[in-house]
This record gives sequence, C-alpha cells and structure tokens, in this order.
Amino acid sequence: MASQQQQDVCRDKESLKPNTLQGVNSKQGGDRKNHDIAMRALEASETSTPELDEATNNLLTGFASSETTLSYASVMGFKQDTKLVGDDYPWAGSIFYFEQGSRTSVWFSFNGLASIFGSLTAYGVFKGVRLHGSSIAAWKIFFLVTGLLTVAVGCLFAFIVPDSQLNARWLSKNDRRLAIERVRANQQGIGNKYFKLYQFKEALLDPLTWAFVLFSVSSNIPNGGLTNFFNQIIVSFGYTAEESLLYGAPGGAIEVIGLLFCGFLGDKTKNRIFVGCFSLVLPILGMLMIVALPLTNRGGRLAGFYMTAANPSAFVALLSLISSNVAGYTKKTTVAALYLIAYCVGNIVGAQTFRPQDAPEYRPAEITIICCWSLCMVDLLCIRRCYKLRNQAKAALREELGYSKVAFSEWMDLTDMENSEFRYSL
Repeated sequence: MASQQQQDVCRDKESLKPNTLQGVNSKQGGDRKNHDIAMRALEASETSTPELDEATNNLLTGFASSETTLSYASVMGFKQDTKLVGDDYPWAGSIFYFEQGSRTSVWFSFNGLASIFGSLTAYGVFKGVRLHGSSIAAWKIFFLVTGLLTVAVGCLFAFIVPDSQLNARWLSKNDRRLAIERVRANQQGIGNKYFKLYQFKEALLDPLTWAFVLFSVSSNIPNGGLTNFFNQIIVSFGYTAEESLLYGAPGGAIEVIGLLFCGFLGDKTKNRIFVGCFSLVLPILGMLMIVALPLTNRGGRLAGFYMTAANPSAFVALLSLISSNVAGYTKKTTVAALYLIAYCVGNIVGAQTFRPQDAPEYRPAEITIICCWSLCMVDLLCIRRCYKLRNQAKAALREELGYSKVAFSEWMDLTDMENSEFRYSL
C-alpha cells in the first residue's frame, strides 16, 4: 500500500512542476471561463482588494429524514396496514435512496435533533391515537406531520439560502467582496460553472476518489440498516412498541453530542481523520455488546444500541474532506456525486441485511455492521497516509530552486493536484 502511495505522490509531483503550472495558468489567463467566479467579481470591482479584519471575519461566519420516519412507523401499525410481508419492508427502506437529493454536512449535524423530535412526536401521536382513537392510522398522521414540515422547511431554504457569497441578499456589495476574500486561503475559490473534461478524468483516476467511495459504501451499509430497523431492534430487546418510540430519543442526543464533540476536537487538534477514526470505536463496542450480551440483559443491549448512535461522526468527517481537500469545480462535483451514489448504494444494501428470517436478533446483520465499521477505520488511515505524503511532496516542490507562486492561483479553478500551493487537511 505504501509503495503504491509513493508512486502516486511521485506522479503528482511531476504534475506540479512550476513550468507546467505556469503553462496552465497562462492558457487560462486568456480564457475567462477558466477563472473562478470570485476572481471575475474582484476584477470587476472598482476598488482595491479588500482587507479582512478579525471583527468582520467573525461577523461573516456569523429536520427529519424519511428513513427514520419509516422506522418509527414500523411499530405503529405501518407494516400491518400496508400489508408488508417478507422482504417488502426492507425494500420500503431501500427505495428512499433511489429518489433522494443531495445531502450536506449541516443536514447530518441535525440528524440527532431530528431523531429526538421524531421519537417524541411519534410517541405522542401513537399514544394519543391509542387513548382517544382516530379515523386516520397513527403512522399516517406521523407521515403527514413530518412530510409537511419537510416541505415547509424546503420552501424556506429555496427562498432564503443563497448559493454563494455573491448572492447573499443581507450582505452589502463590499461585504460580499469581503466574504470572497475570507476564503482565499483555501485555494479553491467559490465555484466555476464550466465543465472541464481533464478535471473529470483526474477525479476518476485519483485513487483517493475511490477510497472515498469505499468509505461511503462501507459506512452506510450500517446506516441503512440501523435507521430503518432501530425501533424493531429496541422491540427485540423486550420493550413494547410504544416504549421503543420513546427510547429512540437518547440515541439522537448521543448523535448530537458525538458530532459536536468530534467536530470540535477535529478542528482543535487539526486531525479530523484521526478523530473520525476514533469515533468508530464506540459504535463497534456498542454493536459487540448487542451481539455478545444475553437476550435477558435488555438494559445492557439497549446501552450498546445507544453507543452505535455515535457512528455518523466519521462519515461527516470524511464528507468535510471533500469540501476542503478536493479542488477544481468539476473535480469536486464529480467526487461529491460519486460519494453520494455510494451513500445511496450503501443504504440500499444496508436495509437488505436485516432479513425477516433472522428476526428478532438479526445476528448476520449485526456482524456485517461490525465488519463494515472496521473496514472504514482502515480506509480512513490509508486516506490520511496518502494525504500526508502528498503534502510532503508539495512542500518539497515549493522548496525547489526557481519555484515561484503563480499570482492569483487561488482563483484559477485549479485542482488540488495541479496547485502546488494547495495543502491537504488531515
């Protein structure tokens, strides 16, 4: 593995030779479509390059998922009312991932809050229908509540959230330029809407792209199973369907705490990958508890289940690396698209690992989850090693005699492998 990485780094180093880079930028200088839109905005400005002080920088930095909803509904009569038998329910969980849109790291950070909200709402609806009756099934009411809320929030996002700093209505013209200046150091600009074939090819030939894909598939096989079946897993511990709805809330709280803690620790130590790798230890131990503890120890098995709720931290850590470590607009969108496709595939497969004939313990699925999380840890360590070698190669190149930084390279829509000034986050 190390030998292959060294070869990759040597190839990368050749592509970063100053003459090659300057040739690329010289060609781009005559073709404005190759410039980042931030550079065009700054060039159009009548004033000099803005200076960003700390106070202004601080000022500028100034709910529910369908598969989780399905899990709540599964113990509220959904399967009986819709006559789902055999493999029908796993496919109901998988089908979500054939239709979904893009996801962002911000969305993931609110998954835990959505789980808490969903658990309490589902419990209230289920208990209310049981005590007072209703002409509409409890799971249908729950679907209506979460569905209408999702539509309402989506409409707000469509009208309020801008697609870049240049479209932020609440910022003045000068503040928009300051917001652009603020991201200069990341060497990525804010976007270029032109498709570039060479960047697309580079994304497909970059070994790290496929390391990302492997991680996305491996981490989301457990996710697809747990998000669709967690209520039924809790019921299998010996709790009632009503109790399982309420007992899902602590798992959401653990997810929120895990995401916030790992996010803070990763930024603080500047070791996001190590922290993401470490964050998988707790979920693996939790699943081992579920597998190893006797069926009579329902409290211990429930505690193990809560420990598995910390697993999204690693996925979000790697998702953030696509933002910070993949440069070039076409390359970044290609890698992000492949990552999302792998995310969907993993969730589709994950829902199918919980087979009806394995109920109530679902032992094969639990073992599969442990193996997938272990593979994710190995994959993360390999990704970090490769990034470290590439950083060393770039640092050595910048020290070579005759090297000079190309002016405005940060606004040239270069890929991370083209730009010798680019540094990978670890």
